[in-house]
Amino acid sequence: MARNDYQQQLAALRERVLEMSDLVCHRLERALSALETKDDELAEQIIAGDHEINELYLEIEQTCIDLFALQQPVAGDLRFIAASFKIITDLERIADLAVNLGEYTLQAERDRYSEIDIGYIGTQTVEMVEMAMDAYADDDPETTHDIAALDDEIDALCENASQIVVRSVLEAEATATAGVEDEALLDDVSRMLLTIRDLERVGDHAVNIAARTLYMVENDDELIY
Repeated sequence: MARNDYQQQLAALRERVLEMSDLVCHRLERALSALETKDDELAEQIIAGDHEINELYLEIEQTCIDLFALQQPVAGDLRFIAASFKIITDLERIADLAVNLGEYTLQAERDRYSEIDIGYIGTQTVEMVEMAMDAYADDDPETTHDIAALDDEIDALCENASQIVVRSVLEAEATATAGVEDEALLDDVSRMLLTIRDLERVGDHAVNIAARTLYMVENDDELIY
């Protein structure tokens, strides 16, 4: 009976981690939508709702600690609990990045850099997180390598987007625009570069999740860095 109860606790932990990932991905998608449509009300909702993610994180963290302390897991169970503990940290940080996107939405005053498809980059990063969590849910080591490969594509997209922004600054300097306009441009530049950086970090967190899943399933630390 005790063994069955322990296995139920492990299953419940996985379900809670997956519940957290669903919530985080949903918030990230909404944050991207707010950014794309300049929806200040939606952005404020994303920012105000961050406490819900934090509370869920602390709850799952305590579950992991209790399992470590009371069940003294070994081998595969130990790797599973440790991986779950690390994964919720990545999910919490992704939620923080969604809050950042909400804040950028509130600060934005104009449309610039229409040639940068932030929506596409954001969608790809969300898909990476979802793929990583599917691999965690299904104990699927093969998909973890696919996610690492996708991250290279995201990095390339972000690098190209950053270059577009930098070129715009150089062109503005060459035309010597008015001081007020320069200040507005620099605000937009800073916000866009931060947006690109944060989306790239979402991809990095997806890779972290994949790495922990690979280690959990096959005791393979190849993707951990």
